[in-house]
Amino acid sequence: MLLKKFLNMALSQATQNRQQERVEDLRMGLMRHEAKVGGKVFGEVPKDHQRDFFCLDEHTWVWHEEWIDPSGQRHIVSTRYDVRPTGILKSQNGGHYQQITSQEAHRLFDAADLYIDRVKREVYNFAT
Repeated sequence: MLLKKFLNMALSQATQNRQQERVEDLRMGLMRHEAKVGGKVFGEVPKDHQRDFFCLDEHTWVWHEEWIDPSGQRHIVSTRYDVRPTGILKSQNGGHYQQITSQEAHRLFDAADLYIDRVKREVYNFAT
């Protein structure tokens, strides 16, 4: 009887773990799709470019771009925007955070607005 109870608990935990993994896989897949849609906020992504723009959490936006130049050299630029009550800080390629200008803040706001509209339309249109 005790062995049966233990096995049922183990099976229940395994089922719960698989369900959590599926939920996390779905969440990550949706985030990757949102990032691709966001990467097109300022137009089509050129050939041999990868561009992502997405909201990581309620305070963080990320712009990531990779490309290969005509000489075959690979370039990677990642910009992380941290939205705080006192302003918006940015870090590029893991460097130090610095306050952004009001002009850049307006551009980020416009990009975020476009991102939200496009993601609603192109990713979550089935939910409306």
